Amino acid sequence: MSMVSNIKLIDENGLRIDGRKFNELRPIKIEVGVLNRADGSAYIEWGGNKIIVAVYGPREAFPKHTQNPSRAIVNARYNMAAFSVDERKRPGPDRRAIEISKIIGEALESAIFVEQYPRTSIDVYIEVLQADAGTRIAGLTAASVALADAGIPMKDMIVGCASGKVDGNIVLDLNKEEDNYGQADVPLAIIPRTQEVVLLQMDGNLTREEFGQAIEMSKKAALFISNLQKEALLAKYSRPEEKEEVKEEEAEQENHGDDNHE
Repeated sequence: MSMVSNIKLIDENGLRIDGRKFNELRPIKIEVGVLNRADGSAYIEWGGNKIIVAVYGPREAFPKHTQNPSRAIVNARYNMAAFSVDERKRPGPDRRAIEISKIIGEALESAIFVEQYPRTSIDVYIEVLQADAGTRIAGLTAASVALADAGIPMKDMIVGCASGKVDGNIVLDLNKEEDNYGQADVPLAIIPRTQEVVLLQMDGNLTREEFGQAIEMSKKAALFISNLQKEALLAKYSRPEEKEEVKEEEAEQENHGDDNHE
């Protein structure tokens, strides 16, 4: 976060640099089942972010000394591709990626019924293909969808959003310029069914009132995004080609039944 900027982030009409109002989200698109070889997968576009997630497991944890006899271990790996930002990023995990991997893993663990899968690991790979601020929340939101696609039982899918302070105003879902030159950024993730907060961080300075306003703004947006998650899952299982396959199978069964009667 930096207080110094030559960019005018909010214009005289009260609109942000990308034309949004203070409480408006960037466009979000979620797809499910994008990788055939993973047990579960999802792809999210959130503003300029493009993130793909693959889930493998539950499978036997290896090496064996990592196994927990009473529960599954959730391994989350967040990585930004070298080409995901304007200036080429050095490949491989850095301190930021390790920290984000840890907090995403802990958040997912709080929603998964890990006690149902002792001695196993659930591996979640989050790959940021293009970054535009808010990648940890977008990655976590997509990871929850990928876990549901893998059939892993959870309390609910985790969903989140970030709010922050820009030019003295509390705004929803910061973009890259607002994240770089704004005054504060507050990523938040919840379990919608219970309203339990599973991720909360803050970068910058806010008053108590501003912090409360940012939290409420993010929670309201998260509940909206939760419906997008559900719609994406429903879309996977109601694709026209899959319906046609089911109809063909039913027709074949009926034909076999007629043959048997004859």
